[in-house]
Amino acid sequence: MHDSPVHHAPQGDTDGKSGRWVQLRILRRPSISRHLRPQRPPRPARPTRRPGNPVRPSGPAVRRGPNDLAPRPRRAALALTACATLVAATAGLQGATQAVAATQHYTVNDPAQWVNPFVGTQQGATDFGNGGGAGNTFPGAVAPLGMIQWSPDTVTYQHGGYDYDDTRIRGFSLTHISGAGCGDYGNVPFLPFLGSSSPGYSTFSHSNEAASPGTYSVTFDNGIKTALTVTQRSGIAQFSYPAGQQASLTVDAGKAFNAATGSVSLSSNGIAGYTDSGNFCGSGNRYRLYFSVVFDHPFATSSLTGGSLAQVSFDTSANRTVTAKVGISFVSADNAYANLQAEQGASGYPQVSAATRTAWNAMLGRIAATGGNVFDTATFYTALYHALQDPSVFSDTDGRYIGFDGQLHTVPAGHAEYADFSGWDVYRSQAQLLAFLAPKEASDVAQSIVNQGAQAGYLDRWTLANGNTGVMVGDPLPIIGSDMYAFGATDFDYWNLLWESWQGTVKDNERPAQESQHSEGFVPYSVWGGGSMTLEYATADFAVSQLAGRLGDTAIHDDLLHKSANWRNLFNHDSGYLQPRNADHSWPGFTPTSQNGWIEGNGAQYTWLVPQNPKGLINAMGGAGAAVSRLDALFGTGLNAGPNAAGAYLGNEPSSAIPWLYDYAGRPDRTEAVVRQALTSLYSWGPNGEVGNDDLGQMSAWAVWAALGMYPEIPGRAELALASPLFPGITITRGNGVTIDITAPGATDNTPYVTALQVNGSPSQQPWLSEDFVQHGGTLGYTLSSTDSPGWGTAAAGAPPSFDTGPAVPVTGQITGLAGKCVDDSLSQTTWGNKIQLWTCNGTAAQQWTLASDGSLQVLGNCLDAVHSGSTPGTKVDLWQCNGTGAQQWWPRSDGSIVNPATGLCLDLPNSNTTDGTQLQLWGCNGTGAQRWTVP
Repeated sequence: MHDSPVHHAPQGDTDGKSGRWVQLRILRRPSISRHLRPQRPPRPARPTRRPGNPVRPSGPAVRRGPNDLAPRPRRAALALTACATLVAATAGLQGATQAVAATQHYTVNDPAQWVNPFVGTQQGATDFGNGGGAGNTFPGAVAPLGMIQWSPDTVTYQHGGYDYDDTRIRGFSLTHISGAGCGDYGNVPFLPFLGSSSPGYSTFSHSNEAASPGTYSVTFDNGIKTALTVTQRSGIAQFSYPAGQQASLTVDAGKAFNAATGSVSLSSNGIAGYTDSGNFCGSGNRYRLYFSVVFDHPFATSSLTGGSLAQVSFDTSANRTVTAKVGISFVSADNAYANLQAEQGASGYPQVSAATRTAWNAMLGRIAATGGNVFDTATFYTALYHALQDPSVFSDTDGRYIGFDGQLHTVPAGHAEYADFSGWDVYRSQAQLLAFLAPKEASDVAQSIVNQGAQAGYLDRWTLANGNTGVMVGDPLPIIGSDMYAFGATDFDYWNLLWESWQGTVKDNERPAQESQHSEGFVPYSVWGGGSMTLEYATADFAVSQLAGRLGDTAIHDDLLHKSANWRNLFNHDSGYLQPRNADHSWPGFTPTSQNGWIEGNGAQYTWLVPQNPKGLINAMGGAGAAVSRLDALFGTGLNAGPNAAGAYLGNEPSSAIPWLYDYAGRPDRTEAVVRQALTSLYSWGPNGEVGNDDLGQMSAWAVWAALGMYPEIPGRAELALASPLFPGITITRGNGVTIDITAPGATDNTPYVTALQVNGSPSQQPWLSEDFVQHGGTLGYTLSSTDSPGWGTAAAGAPPSFDTGPAVPVTGQITGLAGKCVDDSLSQTTWGNKIQLWTCNGTAAQQWTLASDGSLQVLGNCLDAVHSGSTPGTKVDLWQCNGTGAQQWWPRSDGSIVNPATGLCLDLPNSNTTDGTQLQLWGCNGTGAQRWTVP
């Protein structure tokens, strides 16, 4: 993701041990009128937060260098032709299927050994202008979801701080964000040097560099070695200086990735202070970070420059290694020191690095992936590592933190506040992965979202530290909270999440241009990213509707479920694409490969962004066959073709869910093939192992789900669409005692095709898993093949669920209005354009209307339609071929009216004229008898 500015396998040692891996700013609109504002629903008392105890880690450390495996190009084991027929790219593949073996429980020892923190630090693909063609990750030391992320920063700037192609380090700063498309943090860099004058940077060779989860080390060409390790809120550095030279160090509180100011104070062996910075993506956000560092050597000399730059030197004649212990806090310098003391105490570097490695092994070990080759295993665990770095802990060890209101708050004991939400990105699958594997931590993340909304007054799209940035579009934080609840992270104030999300639908700072979404059913083309906004808002509406349904609030559920169908208002039946739309409901000029009206993608890609209702989209396109052909063309043109091409753009988020849509169209074999090809060709274990920004773990989370062969396609729900597992044996331990065991004999890069599946020992023909399975766990047994032979999972009845606005089971009967007369298809004709009228009820087929699950009203095989998609009062209604557009959406309401959501107008009997033959029309909703209808 380019965060758009708001102005718009290891080699084993001989002893068998693991080897060393040596917006155009959208102006705020006036408040909307009171009658449009949601009313707070009655609700039961909020649940009580359950206390818990933090887990303290321990264990040994193993380090890895970036080049301990010889470079290997990305794999292309499968090639996708223009017609999407996939063939093996390597000779000699066997087509015979493997028999399903009995499932079993798998374990993996020291999964941290497989992690290469350098993945994503080098450009892996073309820079399409959306934040670069690299992962923008960093290789430094970080604990799971840690506040401190102590990492080297190269002279050549990269948003993660480190560019693999540069061999000049200008400092080791305390804070980073992994994979963003804009820069922030990079606060308080430490730079060791020789002599009395800092050179500003030092050179190094990658052969003298190593990293593993929780540790990083490098030896400069001048002989200085720096080793870093961390806890969640503190770190230890060891600076080893060559003998006989002056050992010096700078600590700069006035430097960060963006403009910064700061202040420091010195003691005989310590430095403390704060830094002020921000301006993520030019947004103007600000934060203050405090730090406190204590050295084991007294200062031989010390000085301050400008009040923010400390320079010190040490007498290293007796001990050439200087140890620095640092704590950070967003509350105070005293709290920074308290965090250091609470998390380290008297522990030294070996104890801290071992403890953090144990913490990483505990988290990474929640997925045991066994039997794969070393390259796949390294790629997998590195992706999982990157997916579990954010959001980051924001509260201190005493529970205190500064909120979005600038006030001091305290979380209950055993809980934590979290920060850094790349909302537009991570709602798609990273948030679900965190809840899937770590429901306790995810519950605190969800509670942090609730707290942000309460303190700031709304839920923003991209938040950093304790501030909103306004970056990107949509309304992602309500989706994240709803997703986490669906995946079992429920220990938070979910009623307030529902309330804040519901209120946010009419807040301009949360949903810019929301007035148009409410009044017209879409955000117009004239608004920056109007097409994307419409689809993102519909996605959020659906996710929150599902949360409301789980909590029993039928009013919010029904309202937002209906609004989730606003995607239909962008579907142009003539072109077969979702298109941006003018405020007067006309269609502007449209080219599928143009980004006009879209954010970081184009019409060919965004047309598929209907995750809540793939079936409805497929039907609107003309059915499964037509949809499959279009998907084939999309992926046949390219997997990472960029935002201006007719192919997919899997290096960025808007295309992420598209490969799984084949499951909904009766071709799961295509999903299996495309997902496998993307996983093995776009991801690898080298520094260039990502083709786009990792976006705080989102793109890595996609790779994890792809390797598991499952994906959370539907926002706000926990069903999983299926592909095929990459590994022969997988055990997922969800952190709450629930396990999922997956056995896939013979699974390799080149065996993506599922020929049989057993779920809990029983054969299944469904290419998806139910919420019940995800919640309670179970076993999956796969039979895989290298040969594509469509058959398994192709039945329409077995497709994953889609969610539409009409009744789950279509209802058929008469629609009656004034004088007890019926809505009637004139003369029982099926000619398109035939008028729909009021007529004396007669029981004929012309008066038997079906309320279909897609929100349409159907009679005689056709649909009730607003003539020419008209949007003005007086527009007539007639009969037309069903096409899935907004002109054919009709929502019965509790007051008896039937509203067309694309226009906000109601089905109306002109002038209350009950004469047989009076043609019906659209009119402003007014509650009169002319608009009261009794539906089946």
